[in-house]
Amino acid sequence: MLQIKNVSKSYDGVKKACDSVTLTIEKGDLFGFVGHNGAGKTTLLKSIAGIINFDSGEILVNQLSIQKDPLEVKKMIAYIPDNPDIYESLTGLQYLEFIADVFKIDLDARKREIDQYATLFEIIDVLQNPISSYSHGMKQKLVIISALIHKPKLMLLDEPFVGLDPKASFQLKEIFKEMCKNGTAIFFSTHVLEVVEKLCNKVAIIKQGKIVAQGLTQDIILNKSLENIFMEIASEA
Repeated sequence: MLQIKNVSKSYDGVKKACDSVTLTIEKGDLFGFVGHNGAGKTTLLKSIAGIINFDSGEILVNQLSIQKDPLEVKKMIAYIPDNPDIYESLTGLQYLEFIADVFKIDLDARKREIDQYATLFEIIDVLQNPISSYSHGMKQKLVIISALIHKPKLMLLDEPFVGLDPKASFQLKEIFKEMCKNGTAIFFSTHVLEVVEKLCNKVAIIKQGKIVAQGLTQDIILNKSLENIFMEIASEA
């Protein structure tokens, strides 16, 4: 589904935010991506989504290049940043209708999906209100819904659980599991290592732009915890 081949990116031409990163995320993978602040997580996610250019390497989604076929790739993916940046002059419903228009979702399907997820995440009653009146958590729920309604084949999420209440976090985890059962690939960064340990079948750890560990979660942690593994790697010179 997603192939990242020797991708490097530098913002200043000297220090590499991503340094020859190679990863493969397959259909049905729930793949956790962890690393300290500034390790390169957001840079890689934005590169995959086609938001920023990378210097070298290749990124393929379903064998299509994000550089050569950006529109076709973006039709298959959903990207949720760590800080929702959305049109605050719109109402929640107007924003979701806008996203549905972009992805050409028919009227019946969009109404069904919007009603289902807005009810599940308990924002159905505020969809007619301007987004400027929403809390951070409500905005996070809105962008999550906007990603779900077009049924992406690949979901990219940067700290998706930040700002969500415990009930919404639980619901999102259950949605992730169901989507992966149906073949969607999910690749997300987080600092909540327990979530990765309990939820993800695969994990990668990035340090100073380089992947220092990757594979099946159970093979990475063995008889330890992901937190212990992460701290050991973080303390290495």
